[in-house]
Amino acid sequence: MWTYSIVLALLLFWAVGAYNRLIRLRSAVLQAFGALDAQLVRWVALLAEYEAARRLPDGEGVPRSAADDAHAALVAAATQLSASLAVARARPLDEGAVAALATADEVLETAWQALLRAAAQASEGVAPPALAPWIHQREQLALHTGEARRQYNVAVQHYNQGVGQFPASLLAWLFGMKKGRSL
Repeated sequence: MWTYSIVLALLLFWAVGAYNRLIRLRSAVLQAFGALDAQLVRWVALLAEYEAARRLPDGEGVPRSAADDAHAALVAAATQLSASLAVARARPLDEGAVAALATADEVLETAWQALLRAAAQASEGVAPPALAPWIHQREQLALHTGEARRQYNVAVQHYNQGVGQFPASLLAWLFGMKKGRSL
């Protein structure tokens, strides 16, 4: 009788400790995603500022004839990133939502590079001076976003290890905790 009570008590204490560890790891992922989210929101805001500056009537900015297609692709990519970010924000450990966010991020980077190439071609090989502040801001933002992405990926890796370890994996299965996806 005493033996069963002791084993049951040990099992209960282990289960509570393992569950709390999984919740802490999940919380770390959510916190890391919050930092990444803030950086990606800044990226979308930067593109909105660029869009507003491009529409100025004084003729400043990228020559419209050279970069119209690239600009349209950039606007579409920013819209895609914003929509994917909204979905991933609601479910930062959902594999599909994070995969869509990663794809949107890659599409945005490709569109940005295409815009720079189009602007450089229109300006005989050099980026126009009107783009210089945007290029600088984007580079600074890319550094911060890269660090936030790295922290998120590390947190997801730790969470996935916790969810995948036996016997904690039994608790993860019981409570519906699934492995996350890195960016």
